[in-house]
Amino acid sequence: MPLSRIALPPGGWPSVLDFLCERFPAVSREAWEDRMERGLVQANGHGVDHLTPYRPGDIVTYRREVPAEPRIPFEETIVYQDDDLVVADKPHFLPVMPAGRYVEETLSVRLVRRLGNPDLVALHRLDRGTAGLVVFSARPSSRDAYTRLFRERAIAKTYEALAPPLPGLTFPLSRCSRIERGEPFFRTHEVQGPANATTHVDVIERGEHAWRYRLEPVTGRKHQLRVHMAGLGAPILGDPMYPELREETADFSEPMQLLARELAFIDPFSGEERRFLSLRSLDL
Repeated sequence: MPLSRIALPPGGWPSVLDFLCERFPAVSREAWEDRMERGLVQANGHGVDHLTPYRPGDIVTYRREVPAEPRIPFEETIVYQDDDLVVADKPHFLPVMPAGRYVEETLSVRLVRRLGNPDLVALHRLDRGTAGLVVFSARPSSRDAYTRLFRERAIAKTYEALAPPLPGLTFPLSRCSRIERGEPFFRTHEVQGPANATTHVDVIERGEHAWRYRLEPVTGRKHQLRVHMAGLGAPILGDPMYPELREETADFSEPMQLLARELAFIDPFSGEERRFLSLRSLDL
């Protein structure tokens, strides 16, 4: 079951219920009371009811529930698994972590159920529209070492994308710019100022109406590859956000043509190179 956790901050709420109602106004008081009655809300591992007093510092866990959650009609595959790591090949449209209207239909929840391992934790994320490789930590004892690789950007990531041709540019090239949060809040955009984002771009294959690009992010800004390709004048095919925000099709008929193709790193325990390749493809 997907659980969310929150450390209760300083405050004067009479009860845990009062705090949750104020913190999450989209969930009714009746819904919280119902979850409590079903044992889906706990504080420090113990059941919570409508009278449980509020104590700053307590760790409250609760199960998120989304009514009428849409089914994502595509399946993930596992390309590698050992005691420490699980490497999954994510389809387009499937979120990595529970968020918004998706809880059950997420890669992390599917894998926890499929493998029977509640300790699975994603070490990084892909956008919901991006397909390809996602690495999970399978046990807490080794998690720190692998998390550090991602935090210190010691992971070589290679993506593929289908986008319009750019015959006026010479490849390979590097797109360096400053990316900051835009409007609405979930988008980003390029602005003037010192560069904080770099992407290496090359062409793998040239078609008549679209090219296949190799994208290697040097930095990890939100939506960096999508923003950089749009900035070059070749927005990724199927991208519903860049260069302009548009409504996604509801029938899953137009996937964004971006694939996390390859991941490589030096294993922090064995010292050997680990390299994983997606089995998915983008049809030019």
